[in-house]
Amino acid sequence: MEPHSCDTFVALPPATVGNRVIFGKNSDRLFDEVQEVIYFPTAIHNDLRKRPKCTYIEIDQVPETHAVVLSRPAWLWGAEMRASEHGVCIGNETVWGKEDISKEEALLGMDLVRLGLERADTAEKALDVIDVTVDLLEKYGQGGNCAEGEEFSYYNSFLIADRNEVWILETLGKYWAAEKVQETGVCNISNQLSITTKIDREHPDIRNYAKQKGWWDGQGDFDFTAAYSYINTASMMTSSSRCCQGYKLLNKHKGNITFEIMMEILRDKPSGINMKGEFLTTASMVSILPQDSSLPCIHFVTGTPHPERSVFKPFIFVPHISQLVDTKSPTFVPEMPMAKKPYIKPDRRHLLYQKHQQALEMIRNNKEKSKTMLDNMRELEKEVSEEMELILQSKHLDMDKTVNLFPQCVKDEIKIYQSSISS
Repeated sequence: MEPHSCDTFVALPPATVGNRVIFGKNSDRLFDEVQEVIYFPTAIHNDLRKRPKCTYIEIDQVPETHAVVLSRPAWLWGAEMRASEHGVCIGNETVWGKEDISKEEALLGMDLVRLGLERADTAEKALDVIDVTVDLLEKYGQGGNCAEGEEFSYYNSFLIADRNEVWILETLGKYWAAEKVQETGVCNISNQLSITTKIDREHPDIRNYAKQKGWWDGQGDFDFTAAYSYINTASMMTSSSRCCQGYKLLNKHKGNITFEIMMEILRDKPSGINMKGEFLTTASMVSILPQDSSLPCIHFVTGTPHPERSVFKPFIFVPHISQLVDTKSPTFVPEMPMAKKPYIKPDRRHLLYQKHQQALEMIRNNKEKSKTMLDNMRELEKEVSEEMELILQSKHLDMDKTVNLFPQCVKDEIKIYQSSISS
């Protein structure tokens, strides 16, 4: 199977405009996989004996979990990307290395994304949740099938950001290394290890294990990627690699990066960042994390594939948020075990996804309809983007309107699709 090919980006001041951290991610997965956008409120767990069931396994509960909005493949518990009420954003990437991949059911990298968001209120604490506490990677491990109805397993890297700092975390099994991103830079990760000798935190046995396996001779500076990856550092940044192309796009706009620029990067096809084919960009997100804590963090998410033919819709954490009905996939109880052969995938398309796909099919061979629909989509996105910028400039948030912000934008997008279908 062709590997998944995600890309995650972050830009920090002064690379950005307005003293903001800008975070972006494309989730590239199997072309027919539906990704839903779903909200979970803050929760108090008085009975810690009730253990949460992740995609495959149960784990220990914590007294409180934070509110999160997730963009996730609809068949699993975790998430590819998203944010918490505290302005923490996480995106994960598929990675492979010299450590054998475990197919035994354990925690998926996508489970770790959700757990980091639910259990931490800063980027560094999210890093702690995933690895340092040993409650997750060390205790439960990584493993299990990462695609519905397909045999496909992998390890994960993560880009973790909040208003003030950014961390890269790269894992192979229980072994991991973490690097804090420089405060004045840009950063992106793709499907490869990238941490070399600048290691700010690490698994306590990472060096000894590399020596035991013959991956490092113990001499000189320890290079995590050189020891654990099959790909050398030089080849990672060749001009043809997606990682290199993404870094070039970030640097092209360095000093002037806005959330709109980040959307453009995610929509870029020549670089390969916006994918098509058997694996395509099934959902995208961009987040604005102002360093001024009096300003809200704003998270834009598509909930549909093909970012150039989707609308980035804003979500802001406020009390009493309206439920995200039109981007929630149907549930099936009981689910058919994926181990049962032949496995039949249920229809997980939510309403937005259905209308999006119907409209694209209708206009496939009609350039005039296509242009009209895309113009209307871009106008909607421009309107809501200007509204969000006004909020950031004026520091005024209309709470009554914000509780329904994302659902209303979804409904407006669906109207555009219905108009294209019926005309």
